[in-house]
Amino acid sequence: MRYDDRRAAGRLLAEGLEELRGQDVVVLGLPRGGVPVAAEVALSLGAPLDVLVVRKLGVPGQPEWGFGAIGEHGVRVLNQDVIDAAGLRTGEREAVEEAERGELERRVRSYRGERAALPVAGRTALVVDDGLATGATAEAACRVVRGQGAARIVLAVPVGADRSVARLRSVADDVVCPHTHRILGSVGAWYRDFDQVTDAEVTSLLAQAAHPVPRPSSAPSSQAEKAAEAAAVPNTPTRSAPSASPSDREVLVPAAGARVGARLVVPDGAPAVVAFAHGSGSSRHSPRNQYVATALNRAGLATLLLDLLTEDEAHDRHNVFDILLLARRLHAASVWLHDQTGLPVAYFGASTGAAAALEAAALSGSGVRSVVSRGGRPDLATPAALTRLRAPTLLIVGSRDTQVLSLNRLAADRMHCEHRIAVVPGATHLFEEPGTLTTVAELARDWFTAHLDRPGTGTPRRSA
Repeated sequence: MRYDDRRAAGRLLAEGLEELRGQDVVVLGLPRGGVPVAAEVALSLGAPLDVLVVRKLGVPGQPEWGFGAIGEHGVRVLNQDVIDAAGLRTGEREAVEEAERGELERRVRSYRGERAALPVAGRTALVVDDGLATGATAEAACRVVRGQGAARIVLAVPVGADRSVARLRSVADDVVCPHTHRILGSVGAWYRDFDQVTDAEVTSLLAQAAHPVPRPSSAPSSQAEKAAEAAAVPNTPTRSAPSASPSDREVLVPAAGARVGARLVVPDGAPAVVAFAHGSGSSRHSPRNQYVATALNRAGLATLLLDLLTEDEAHDRHNVFDILLLARRLHAASVWLHDQTGLPVAYFGASTGAAAALEAAALSGSGVRSVVSRGGRPDLATPAALTRLRAPTLLIVGSRDTQVLSLNRLAADRMHCEHRIAVVPGATHLFEEPGTLTTVAELARDWFTAHLDRPGTGTPRRSA
């Protein structure tokens, strides 16, 4: 896949970083290209943004071939293998470093002016770039913030080389990279728009970040945040206190090696039950999922809002993108759900949970009646699953969520089942614009009810 541009990449990257919301985080963009990505991540997480200036040390005559990097506070990282291969002498290395050190200092003055760098001591430093090729620059950045006393370092990039990602796991405490490739080529090859970012753009983004407008999260980390986000979602019911009715209860669901929390609502006479899947593990706490679930309940459908990851598992961001793990959990939950209710099962997926829903629905004997995806990532499902899928599938995407819309279209091209893409006018990725979430709920309700009378592929079977 290719990203539309750096800002679109940042919005998608933020999906795998929701666990950091509400923590003491500083988002640090690597200039120039990493700053637009970082700005979107910071806005999504409601975290402060700063720039972390590092410079790659390029082999003379072959500047793209990096033999190391330097950062603020005199940090230097060298790649001895490249130095030996290029036959670099000490004087040549020092000349390159002197020139790059001058450029580093110029950029620090240009970007920050008189403003001091945001302190990172004792905090989580979230280092963001637009891609990871050799990893020398990112390594220098991580060592800079380590030297400044960061309590935890998370490196996040939209795309990277397998070897570099693996190597940097020994430098950062965590590396989040949704797309890794054995042969990466240039980072720019993975973007449709990879125009050079100017110093003026970096300065402007930093100025905008000083007065951010936070985006609602799908995984609020405190009761206050949950209440604030619920207020922004139309007619969202308050679910903080469990109902005394047996048709509305908190449950623990055995799901492929874990017991995950869930809320099960079964209206009298419900003809089917819809299991909600969200990759970040926040399904039952997401006001958006709660809103859609309530609309389905009012239409007489049962719902299961469940977390596909335990709280501890959600701290490892690799799990958010482990589609097969999420699919196994969802399938196991479906078996339990059918045993408990005796009802046919359908899926509602969001984000990476949509890919998991498609994978689980494509399993032989899954029995899933239909699937609805909200702003989902069906492109992360395996091609074999998309081709094998038989459950009628509705893909709901916002018209302004252009990157995800493109990915949904690519995934839909592989499907042989009944399917449709519903584009919600004026909606962005989180469907936070007035009326857009209501449209999502209505589309989902109509799709599920329209396919209730169609036979599934059997009752859900336990995986071997």
